[in-house]
Amino acid sequence: MTAVIDEPVATPHRWAAPARPAWEEEPSRAGLAGKGLVLLFACLAVLFPLWIIVVTSLSSRKTIDEAGGLVIVPKGVTFIAYQELLGGGQVTRAAVISVLVTVAGTLFSMAVSVLCAYGLSRTGSLGHRGILMTLLATMFFSAGLIPTYLLVQSLGLTDSYLALILPSAVSVFNILVLRGFFMGISPELIDSARIDGAGDFRILWQIVMPLSRAVLAVITLFYAVGYWSAWFNASLYLNDQDMMPLQNVMIQLVQKQEAPVGLGQAIRTGQLSGLAIQMAVMVMALLPVAVLSPFVQKHFKKGMLTGAVKG
Repeated sequence: MTAVIDEPVATPHRWAAPARPAWEEEPSRAGLAGKGLVLLFACLAVLFPLWIIVVTSLSSRKTIDEAGGLVIVPKGVTFIAYQELLGGGQVTRAAVISVLVTVAGTLFSMAVSVLCAYGLSRTGSLGHRGILMTLLATMFFSAGLIPTYLLVQSLGLTDSYLALILPSAVSVFNILVLRGFFMGISPELIDSARIDGAGDFRILWQIVMPLSRAVLAVITLFYAVGYWSAWFNASLYLNDQDMMPLQNVMIQLVQKQEAPVGLGQAIRTGQLSGLAIQMAVMVMALLPVAVLSPFVQKHFKKGMLTGAVKG
């Protein structure tokens, strides 16, 4: 009778590297090709409508009529629509109003947000917890549209450019992002400045803000885009058509099919295409955001992630 000897079972070496998750493996050629196709499709989905808008705005009335509407393949370039829009009429005035409101509103909103965020980032400041809880409550509860309108009316802000700035001047989300970033700054650095005799405003201006350029750039972009794209406050609080910003003029053009002052005769006589005018106004509305965004893009990831995670 022979004894049965159990064969040793092979066990993995205790120093062997563990298997990596699937998302850490090197992508295959098929995976890289699939990702490339998805990115290409996403880019085309974004750029193709923009291409149609720009090409149509630069097309003559004859080209637009031959295409039956929106132009995909350009047949010559003409700047007649832009020349008429920027010739000193309603659109030019609306563009200037939008620029001034955006600049003034962004500066005011940034000043209030930075001061509020810095005060809330100092946990020992007076009324810190109560003010923070009040701000957080406004993110979940609102008085509503009618009380807001009555408040603006009682303050005498109707038919005033302040009505385009003050009702939406402060974003609690932006304040919280700034607060989180400020709280991430080394307390020893601020304490050393305070020992040297620096006050809160000097610390904020010379130490905190230079170290917070990334998040300040991102929040500035948020406010600027918000003011530039805003149209609801103007339609609600302004009755004078000469005070309307560019977005409201674009709404009149695209949705209500109303030609801007000074262009109605040119459209009726066939000198201009109403569709080209609509597309040109849309290009003017999109251009500032498209130009400024790349300059802030390098700060976007750092500013948002750092301000959102810390604190």
